Amino acid sequence: MKLGIIGLPQSGKTTIFNAITRGNAPTTASAGRIEVHQAVVDVPDPRVDLLSKMFNPRKTIYSKVTYADIAGLDSGSAKSGISGQLLNVINQMDALILVVRAFDNDNVAHPNGSINPLRDVDTMTSELLLNDLIAVERKMERLVDERKKGGTDKTLNARQTELFEKLHAALSDSKPLRDLEYTPEEEKELSSFGLLTRKRLLTVFNLGEGQSAPDADLDHPSVALMGKLEMEIAQLSPHDAAVFMEEYGIKELSLNRMINVSYELLSEQTFFTVGEDEVRAWTTHRGATAQEAAGEIHTDLSRGFVRAEVVAYEDLTSLGSMNEAKAKGKFRLEGKEYIVKDGDIMHVRSSL
Repeated sequence: MKLGIIGLPQSGKTTIFNAITRGNAPTTASAGRIEVHQAVVDVPDPRVDLLSKMFNPRKTIYSKVTYADIAGLDSGSAKSGISGQLLNVINQMDALILVVRAFDNDNVAHPNGSINPLRDVDTMTSELLLNDLIAVERKMERLVDERKKGGTDKTLNARQTELFEKLHAALSDSKPLRDLEYTPEEEKELSSFGLLTRKRLLTVFNLGEGQSAPDADLDHPSVALMGKLEMEIAQLSPHDAAVFMEEYGIKELSLNRMINVSYELLSEQTFFTVGEDEVRAWTTHRGATAQEAAGEIHTDLSRGFVRAEVVAYEDLTSLGSMNEAKAKGKFRLEGKEYIVKDGDIMHVRSSL
C-alpha cells in the first residue's frame, strides 16, 4: 500500500513524514522543485508481538505501508493545471494523507496569511475536486468529438458517456468521487483514469506543542498530532523516547494510531502465518476469500489451493497452543470460498 502525504506549502508535511518513518528528510522548502521522499513503515500490531513470543520464530515480519512525502500544492493549482509530473506521483498512491497546519510559528509564514485549519481543509479538498472536474469535462468533450467523427465503438462511447456524466454530476455538487458506488465494470473503466477524489483521504491536523485539536466535522477520517514533538521523539532511541514520554506525561504516540488508521483507510485486514521459521502479518482486502488471501502469500498457493487450516487469533492465544486449539475444536479446515476474517491464522495446503 502506498499513501501520499500532500498539503499546502509550510503545513509540515515533511515533519509528519519524518515522524511516521523515523526519517530525517530536510524540512526546509524545496524552492519549487518537485521532490518525493518515500519510506516503508511497519504497521504496529501487538498481535504479531504476542504470536512471536508464542512461537519464538527466526523471523518476525509486520505488515508494511509505504509513505511518500509529495511536494506542496498551492491554492489555485488545479485551475492553472497541476503539473503532469506531480499528478503522476499522486496518481500512483492508493490513498492520500492531507496535512493541515494548525501550529503557530512567526518564522514560517502561512501561504494564505493566517492559521485557519478548517479553511485549509476546504481549500485542499476543493483543489482535488476541481482537478477531477476539469479532467472529467475534458473526457466528456473527447467522447462528444468521437461521436461526431464516427468510426468508434458506439456501445463503449455510450457506456463511458453515462459513467462520466454521473461523475460530472457528483463533482458539480461538490461530492468527492470516493462517495459514489461503482459496478465492477465501472471500477475497471476508471482504474487507468487518474481521479484524485476517488482516493481515500485522511486529514492530519499538525498541532503545536500542547495545542488542542480543532473541532472538525469532516466527511472523511482525521487525526491530530503534535508533528514536531512526535518527530523529535521518533528520532530518539527507544530508551530515550520512553524517558522523554514519561517526563512529558505522554502515554502513547499519536503516530501509531495514525499508522493504523491509514492502514484501515483502504479497508484492508490482517491475517497471519506462524511457525518456527517465521511469524508474519499479511494484508488482504476485507471480504477476501481464502484462495485470494493465499495469493497474497504466493501465487502458486492460490493456483493450487486445496484447503486452508484456520484458527482465530483470540482462540489460539487464549488456549495457549495450536495443539490445545485442535483439542478444543477451534482448528478448522476451510475451502477456497471461505471469507477470511481479520486476525485469522492460516496454513494453506496447495497441490503445487
